[in-house]
Amino acid sequence: MLKYLDAAENLSFFVSKMEKEGIDRIVIDTFAYYYRQIIEGETGLVRDKDIVPVDPNEIESLNKIQGYAEAGRDTLKNSVMIVLNGGLGTSMGLTKAKSLLEVKNGKTFLELTVHQAETHQVTLALMNSFSTHQDTQAALSKLNPSRFPLLFLQHKFPKILKEGLVPATWPKNSDLEWNPPGHGDIYTALYTSGMLKKLLDQGIIYAFISNSDNLGATMDESLLGYFSENRFPFMMEVAEKTPDDLKGGHLARHKKGHLILREIAQCPEAELDAFTDIHRFRFFNTNNLWINLKFLKNLIEKHRTIELPMILNPKTLDPRDETSPQVYQVETAMGAAISLFEGATAIKVPRSRFFPVKKCNDLLAVRSDCFIFSKENNLIINPKRTLYTIKIDLDPRYYGKIDFFDQRFKEGAPSLIHCESLRIKGDVFFESNVKVTGNVNIINRGNTPAVIKAGTVIDHDFVFE
Repeated sequence: MLKYLDAAENLSFFVSKMEKEGIDRIVIDTFAYYYRQIIEGETGLVRDKDIVPVDPNEIESLNKIQGYAEAGRDTLKNSVMIVLNGGLGTSMGLTKAKSLLEVKNGKTFLELTVHQAETHQVTLALMNSFSTHQDTQAALSKLNPSRFPLLFLQHKFPKILKEGLVPATWPKNSDLEWNPPGHGDIYTALYTSGMLKKLLDQGIIYAFISNSDNLGATMDESLLGYFSENRFPFMMEVAEKTPDDLKGGHLARHKKGHLILREIAQCPEAELDAFTDIHRFRFFNTNNLWINLKFLKNLIEKHRTIELPMILNPKTLDPRDETSPQVYQVETAMGAAISLFEGATAIKVPRSRFFPVKKCNDLLAVRSDCFIFSKENNLIINPKRTLYTIKIDLDPRYYGKIDFFDQRFKEGAPSLIHCESLRIKGDVFFESNVKVTGNVNIINRGNTPAVIKAGTVIDHDFVFE
């Protein structure tokens, strides 16, 4: 813990740096709030002794609220879809907005989102980062939608040098001295950008918020009707955990009574077994949220800042250089706001509302026949698929980056509709009309690429020597 005088001086350095960038005073005050927590020894951890699992009986299910659909349709005119569009997709080797990646049949995440908003005749707003804003504007101009989406920018926080807790500096690339403050910044960004006032002035009260890479996050009229009719201030969509969701942030109830979201980064290492116990903490946050904008405005104006639970992320200053200095990144999760709204609730939704594309493994599933377009042009799980989840593990050396991935599936993704799991180790190229069924390992032990010939049906392990 720093001495008070040192801490105050250090904070003044951060404030000065943010002021020179023209960052809004509310954002500076928000960062200062978290910095004071850090110097007081706060880690952002949420311990088991302070929370209890949520009783499944208190969570309503989407399949039981279909009667609210008509109310939802009547409320679309007072609603907005807000899509988080700040990701660059660096984990897939992208250098531009991830939403511009082709998902299926030549359509990008962005095109699918714009089409969905137009189908429902609902307002669309995109929260960009300083890294994705220009790319997104250019792509939207080419799409020329009937209603151009509203755009606003998320903020940035200065990285904190682990040694001395002072502002990090990196003359090679000063952009690396800053980090996105996590998607919890959306509430402050809505307010400081003037977007919140603009929406409310237009009679828009209800916001559905989702990530651009979650193709299952569609505007659902039953959910909208249920949310609006019951006058909830905040509603989180949760799904039941499976063994594939061990790391997903889970819903719990604080001993003080309110609902709380705990992310894995907030879990003490000694308690990770409890965190990953899917029978104890049964519900994970899909990051599909519903917000009453009037309640949000009142909350911000009452407290001035949105003081979400802090996530303190240890990183290297340059994420591509492991020898660069150790830093802390202050981040927050937007789902954590569930603890701030009195009367907030959660609702259980099917996994079909949650299939994000985080890696090329996910993209292969989506590009295959496991997914199809519905009549409304939404991407849905193929009704002919009897197996639910599919496990795909592609060798990151050859499939981890999008350009390598596209080369190896140049003639299209294999049929995976009857596949339960697919693991590829080594360099393997696929020709057209390949079918994979059951549980399959494809291994190339050689030093040259292997090729799966057109029309091949694979129902057992393939090994190339």
